[in-house]
Amino acid sequence: MAKAGTRRAREPLSRERIEEAALALIERGGLEDFSTRRLAAELGCEAMSIYHYYPGKAHLLDAVFDRVVGGLPADDPGLPWRVRIETLVFAYRAMAHRYPRFFPFVALHRHNTRVGLAWLERMLGVFRDAGLDTETAARFFRIVGYYVIGAALDETAGYAKGHSAAEPVPDSEVEASFPEVTAVNRYFRAAEHEATFRLGLAALLDRIEAAAEGGGQGLRPLPEEDVDAARPASPRARSSRSSSR
Repeated sequence: MAKAGTRRAREPLSRERIEEAALALIERGGLEDFSTRRLAAELGCEAMSIYHYYPGKAHLLDAVFDRVVGGLPADDPGLPWRVRIETLVFAYRAMAHRYPRFFPFVALHRHNTRVGLAWLERMLGVFRDAGLDTETAARFFRIVGYYVIGAALDETAGYAKGHSAAEPVPDSEVEASFPEVTAVNRYFRAAEHEATFRLGLAALLDRIEAAAEGGGQGLRPLPEEDVDAARPASPRARSSRSSSR
């Protein structure tokens, strides 16, 4: 008969248990403090036991990435393309809020696992279903990505949690000397994120819709000569022009 207080049989390791524990550990301590040694301690096993499932830490993080991205909802081809993009975009943003400490890894990951590629294929398919040609679909997909990832990073770990001056300007001085900053400040609060995000996404989707109605070729890059003309001259070039006068 087992003695009173004897520890129950340890739950066996599995990929699901390891990945869920890794994600929970990252959300508690951040990516910078994550290690297989800490994960092993969390699971009550040796680090080598984890390596039985994953060749290394990079493979484990890819598996966590697949778990998070693979949990995003499926696309519904029966819905209008605009509704489909909205649904997928809001789900991606919600994922960032659900896993704010892991999201920077997702945001910068090249999505070149099978799960990541399947998600990219699904998203690009919606842009193509809107009636856009390949180039325009690629550019708008990239633009929407800039917006969603940037907004999600800002909302979960950005401006409000960023670096501050060692000696910030006193509020009384800000109000007196910087009235425009003071006036808009209320709209930068977390409570306003939703309205701002929806406004920006609607503007992007309106532009995509206009391109689709125009034949799917509504976005073209500037010709190279125009890009060169718009690019600021280097200090050396400005100095050279000045000295030639």
